[in-house]
Amino acid sequence: MKTIGLLGGMSWESTVGYYRAINEGIKDSLGGLHSAKIAMYSVDFDTIEQLQHSGDWEETAKILCTAAMNVQLAGADFLLICTNTMHKVAPQIENTLNIPLLHIADATAEVLVTKGIKKVGLLGTAFTMEQDFYKGRLKDKYGLTVLVPDQTDREIVHSVIYQELCLGQSIPSSKIEFLRIIESLANQGAEAVILGCTEIGMLVEQADTNITLLDTTYIHAQKAVEWAI
Repeated sequence: MKTIGLLGGMSWESTVGYYRAINEGIKDSLGGLHSAKIAMYSVDFDTIEQLQHSGDWEETAKILCTAAMNVQLAGADFLLICTNTMHKVAPQIENTLNIPLLHIADATAEVLVTKGIKKVGLLGTAFTMEQDFYKGRLKDKYGLTVLVPDQTDREIVHSVIYQELCLGQSIPSSKIEFLRIIESLANQGAEAVILGCTEIGMLVEQADTNITLLDTTYIHAQKAVEWAI
């Protein structure tokens, strides 16, 4: 079994989900008392969040590159960045490492391609929904059409992520809003909706809607299990 490298803490709430999903996946695949071999570095998200919102992506890249090197030095065979948003600096992290990076957008896009889905909605932080580092990869590498909510709804999604979910709060009124936004994307032609922030799965799940949801935390974790075994 290979050692899975995790770059976590962004937020730690979703990193818990990664740890659980990966170990459950290893147990389901290998049985018995098997669990995952994991090397993890968890950063202080407060620092990262402040740099994100000030637009200092260069400094976030420096912090995460250093953390990623520590994961590599701890014996990881490949690395997962346990957050969608910070894949904005994935190229810098890849250039720092000698081990492969399992990109969250690639893992998600592979599921979409397998399902034959061409047009997909995307929820996430404003950075993920509005900038091209994530949407562009889905479009350019996999030929997908990506829909995002309008400005007002993007602000709602972003606010709920940072002010509620990253603090471990799942508020019923916010769940209603997210389901409304998901329905709106479906009405615009989305065949499925990517939960493109690793905390969103704490608020909504497939049982809440008939629209196909892709939980990136679970998908990323399951691909890590495949790579590990």
